Formats: sequence, C-alpha cells, structure tokens
Amino acid sequence: MKYPIVKTYRFLFTISLLFSVFCSFAQQNFGKIKGTITTSDGDAAAGVNVILKNSKYGTTTNDDGSFELNRVRPNTYTVQISLTGYETTEQDVLVTESETATINLQLKVSNKELHEVVVNGKKSILSKKTDYVARMPLKNLENPQVYSVIHKELLQEQIAIDIKSATQNSPGAVPVSYPSGGVGITFRGFTTGINARNGMETATNRSSVDLANVERIEVLKGPSGTLFGSTVSSFGGVVNLVTKKPFATTAAEVSYTMGSFGQNRLTADVNTPLNEDKTVLFRVNMAASTEKSFLDYGFSKTFAITPSLTFKASDKLTFNIDAELINSNNTRRTYNRYDAASGITNPGDLKIGYRKSLFYDDNDAKTSANKIFAQGEYQISENWRSTTLFSFVGENVDRSYQTYLLWTSPTMASRRVGNWGPIYDNYTNIQENINGQFSTGSIKHKLLIGANYSFNKSGFSSGVTPYLDTVDVTGTYTPLRRKAVDAVLTQTTYPTDGTDTFSVYASDVINFTDRLSTMLSLRIDSFNRPEVEGTEGYHQTALSPKLGLVYELVKDQVSVFGNYMNGFQNSAPVTQPDATRLVLDPIYAVQFEGGIKAEAFNKKLSATASYYNIRIDNATRATADSFTVQDGIQVSKGLDLEVVANPFSGLSVVAGYAYNDNRIVKASDESIQGNRATSSPENVANFWATYTLQNQLKGLGFGAGANYVDKNYMFEDNVFYIPSYTTYNATVFYDQPTWRVGVKFNNISNEKYWDFYGNSQAPTNFLVNLTLKF
Repeated sequence: MKYPIVKTYRFLFTISLLFSVFCSFAQQNFGKIKGTITTSDGDAAAGVNVILKNSKYGTTTNDDGSFELNRVRPNTYTVQISLTGYETTEQDVLVTESETATINLQLKVSNKELHEVVVNGKKSILSKKTDYVARMPLKNLENPQVYSVIHKELLQEQIAIDIKSATQNSPGAVPVSYPSGGVGITFRGFTTGINARNGMETATNRSSVDLANVERIEVLKGPSGTLFGSTVSSFGGVVNLVTKKPFATTAAEVSYTMGSFGQNRLTADVNTPLNEDKTVLFRVNMAASTEKSFLDYGFSKTFAITPSLTFKASDKLTFNIDAELINSNNTRRTYNRYDAASGITNPGDLKIGYRKSLFYDDNDAKTSANKIFAQGEYQISENWRSTTLFSFVGENVDRSYQTYLLWTSPTMASRRVGNWGPIYDNYTNIQENINGQFSTGSIKHKLLIGANYSFNKSGFSSGVTPYLDTVDVTGTYTPLRRKAVDAVLTQTTYPTDGTDTFSVYASDVINFTDRLSTMLSLRIDSFNRPEVEGTEGYHQTALSPKLGLVYELVKDQVSVFGNYMNGFQNSAPVTQPDATRLVLDPIYAVQFEGGIKAEAFNKKLSATASYYNIRIDNATRATADSFTVQDGIQVSKGLDLEVVANPFSGLSVVAGYAYNDNRIVKASDESIQGNRATSSPENVANFWATYTLQNQLKGLGFGAGANYVDKNYMFEDNVFYIPSYTTYNATVFYDQPTWRVGVKFNNISNEKYWDFYGNSQAPTNFLVNLTLKF
C-alpha cells in the first residue's frame, strides 16, 4: 500500500475550504459577541464556560481569557459565565446585525482557584491544555510535537473502567496485556508502558493501573527522550497519566459499575478543604474491583486508594503530596508459541474453544504498588517559577504464575508454568525545573532548565518448569493446577541489581513573531550500572536533542509544524565468542515529522494531521558466528490523523486514523530484511460520537463507536499473524446534576479477535453504571 499522501492533501484542502466558507458566511445577517474574562487578581481566566442563556450556543475562553461567539442572530441575550462550584455570573447584551458587542467580566475567583476548578470541573473534550508535554505552559498550536489528550469526561461517557479501553481513543493506539502483568500501548510501530505520572517516572511493568484517580491521559507521539529520558519514553512515545488534584470546594462522588463476567466495581471520590482559609485541601479516591474472566478459568481483584493533599504555604509557595496504594490478585494470560512445523498461521487455526483455558485459576499472581509523589512550587517572580519534585515507586510481586503453551499442531499443545517472584523494583527520582519567560529585544523566550537524578534497585527470583505434558484440545483434558506445578518448580534467586542516572536538560521556545516560533531542546544523560557479583558494570553518556518549528497560518486557529526528535536506550557491554568485549553505544531513534494543527470554528474543532519517519540505525544484531554487531536498521514511517469536534451543543466526535509502515531494513538474518516489524498493524482507526439532549429530557445521551486494527505479525519471519478486527460499542446514559446512570455494550457484533500475544479477547458484554454526586 502506498502512502495516502494525496488523500491527506485533499483532507487538508477540504478543511481549509470549509473554514474559509464558514468565516465568509459568518459575516452575513448575524452579529458577534466578544470579550475578555479575568480573575479577581486581574489574570486571564482561561477555560471558563461562556454560554447564551436558554440556548445551545456557547464556547470556552482562550488562554488569554478572550472569547468570541459568532453568527449570533440580532436580539437581546443573557451571557452566562459558568464555573463549577461557584455562582454563575450573568450579563445582558444587545446584538445587532453586522455589529460586534463587547463585554468584559471579572470573576470573584483568583487565578489559583480558577486553575483548580477548571482542572477538576467538567471541561470540553477538545482541550489540549497541559504543562507536562513540553514541561512548560505551551499551547497545542505552539507545540511542534503531536499529542492526544483523553479526558475523564469521555471515559465517563464510554463507561471505560480500564486503561486498555481508555487508550483506544488515541489515534493508532493498540493496547495489550502483558502475560507478565502490566499493560503496553503500541503506536507508531513501538510499544510503551504506562511509564509517566504527572510527568514523572512511574512503573506498571508487573502491577495494575486503576483509572479512579485519572483526570486525563496524555499520549505523546514520537521519541521523547529529550524531556522524559529513556526509562519513560519508548521510540513510539510516552503515555502520561495526569491525576486528580484537590480543589477549594467540598464535593463527593460514589460510583458503582456491574456487568458481564461477574464485574463489580465500586469507586469513591471525596474532596474537601481542611481549613477556613482553604489553604489546605484534601482529596481521596478509592476503587475496589472484582471480575471473573470470560474464559472458563480466570479472575481479577484490585483495590486502590489514592490520597492527595495541597498546602498553600503562601502566595508564592505551594506544596502537593499524593500517594497511590494498589493491591491486585489476578490470573495472567498465556504466552503462546508455535512450532515451525505445526502449519499454524494464525490463532484462528487452533481447535481450542474460544473461551477455553488449559490452566486452572490457582496459577495466579499477587502484586502491590506503593507510590509517593511530592512537589514544591515556588513563584520566584512574575515570570520565573521553581518546581521541585520527588517520587518513589515500589512495585512488589509476591508471586506471578505465568503459563506457557507450545503448539505443535492445531490440536496439540505442550504445557509449562513459571513463577516470577518474589520480585521488587524500587524507583526514586529527584527533579528540579526552572521555568521562565524573558525577551531579547523583540524576541520572546519561554525557557526550561531542569535536572533529574534517578536510581533504582531490584531483587528477582524466578523458576520455570519443564514441559509437563501435551494435551489434545479436541479431547478430554484437565486444567493444570498449581499443586502440580509447585511439585516440580525450582526457584532461583538472583543478586540485587541497580542503576542510577543523572540528567540535565534545557528547552527554549523562541517566538520571533506572534506566529513564528522555534523550540531548541537538549538532554544529557549519565547512566551508571555498578558491578553485581561478577557481572561487570558499565557507564554510558547519551546526548538527546530536539528541534521544532511552528508557524501559525491563522493566528490561534491553524499552524504548520516540523520537528526533529530523539529517543535512546542504554545498552550493556557484550562479551564476544573470542572473549573480547564490545562496548555498545546507546541505541538511538531519530524522528523527522511535519504536519498541520487546527483549533477552529470557535474551538469547536481540534484537528491534527502529520507525517513521520523514525529511523533506528544502530540497533544490535548477531552474526552467523554469534558475534554482536551494532549496525541493525529499522525504519517506521506513516501518517497520524486526529479530529475531535463539538459541532453544536450536545454533539461530540472523537476520530482518528493511523497508517504505519514499520520494517526491518537490516538484520543479521538476511531472510527477514524488508519484513514488517512485529506488533505493527498497518492501519488503525478509532471513532466515537455522543449526542446529549439539551432541552426536554436534558442529560439523556446516546453514544456509539468502533475500533479497527489491521493484520499484524507476531514474529519477524512474517509467517504467523494476528488477524484484523473491528469492534463496535454503544452506550445510553442519563446525566443529572446529582446522579448519573449509564449502560454500555461492548463488542456488539461478537467479533472473535486476538491481541498481539495471540490471546482471545472478550465477546459481547455489557456494563451498567450508577453514579451519585454530592
């Protein structure tokens, strides 16, 4: 398949044409309302809802507090300024034909209070406002990097209660459950874990992720090593969870969800100020979930509690402390392998029942995660801010029984089991960021200077049985129990391991004009791994630059951009067959990307289209005589398209398409050169639309959508493949100020499909949710 460049140009041309026609039409027979909303301390009030009373027409204020309501019919209106938790502000305005009515209002809310309310109140799913992507306040149209933002409001509409279903709202994102535990997200041809939380390193390699404390999910596209480092970013990008923060009013929410396969989930969100001055704010989220598998054996139990505290010590100094405590007990999915002579080309060839398991659910896993995060933010002056951060993440595995199948034919499978645990992984990070704004003549700068020190320690114990038996899945067989596994399992404990990394980085966004800007960024990492009981240590230094250029074709509405981005992975030295030692360089990925972004039609449309090329030209490979050579080449290139729209009150649309061509250009095995890389579907598409009634039965809503994932290969020889699939989902809900009820139907067509590990996925199922708001 050739790149659909022509289709992309047509798409962009159509968007531009529609935009021009819309603007021209907007001037005829209508008036306009515009104005500026400020806070009580005189700052711009961004993200505030502005609506015409008793109508469907409204918008939100821009970052500078300004707003515009176009194509307003001549009449007298009442403009409402709506802010969650505060009294609505109103002002009458007269609109005349072909004239602009101007109003300016000041809220009885400070800038700090406003930020807390906007973050925690209900907001538009179009908003891409974030300080984490660039580690500085930078608007989407000014940012040369592509990213998606998935808000909790969208997840509530979809009754999305797990990270896998949530991330499918990002173009090209395909989730997978690791048989070892944790969740991976694949996009742009590479898989990354959920490795960032509020911009800091976290870990979910073997433990669970719960959405109860998630405000939004940010999916950054492309190698992002410059600002996030190699432990957080993959060559495809970064997944960053932004958590819920305390705010200055008292509120609570309790939610219960039940559904197919014994699903029961209870969550609570409680927020309150702890003193009259509202300088100490507290919030806690809790979640308890139990579920049986759709397979004949399997289960999942999770409990999470996530308290957070904000202390405003002074007008300039604020502290934030929060924690996550998560315990889980569940079964893992199976590692499937296929004998070369089996004749099996895809999971559909297997004669095992779609909902059958060959292992009893006492082969389970028990894990916990303890995470603590602290932040101190000091406003040095009007234009300069210091942010000091600390995080500790501890992942603990008491046991993790992982099951393995070797298929020798479509009917015959050999079984074995391993236990990975006890295991512990501790990650500690200390970070300092200085953000500032200044000018050199007419040129404006937004500057970030940062440093990060991280160290981790891990202890590891594991054991794997030999193949215990071979069963005919078309005949009678007994699921393998843990007692039989423990009888032959021998555990090995490995020496305590650890690494430490010191990093410094800087980023300067230079505005030459109010439309033209460039981003210049650089990171230096010093990575150290000490010697561990005879295993030689090593030290590496990595340099990671990032460059970007942005030009706004239409001020605050349309921009074109280009970027050069870099990611890297540290590599241990290799001892060669002749006893020589090869010191490896860090493996680098380099991306070139260009595209266009739009936030148009009074912020009712947010769209991004881009083309990227990611090249890894120093990957390691093994020669025929087992020598390691660092000259492997892999190239991943493609298109990303995203459209998020709110055409009129009540209707919202989220759509995305990703095309990816990820190939092995050079490898030690010449037979795979030119083949597609594993777990890299060529085409991925997502669509979701919701309409909520605005007048009679206001709050009654309907939603529907689909996800498509193309055929992809499980191994680099491109023989065994995972078939393409399409799933359809729908919901109906009734949302009121003090309660909400919703019903969700997943995989309506009962599609049989498999993940990247060849494991069957859930058939048609439903969820019912009741939420009470106080």
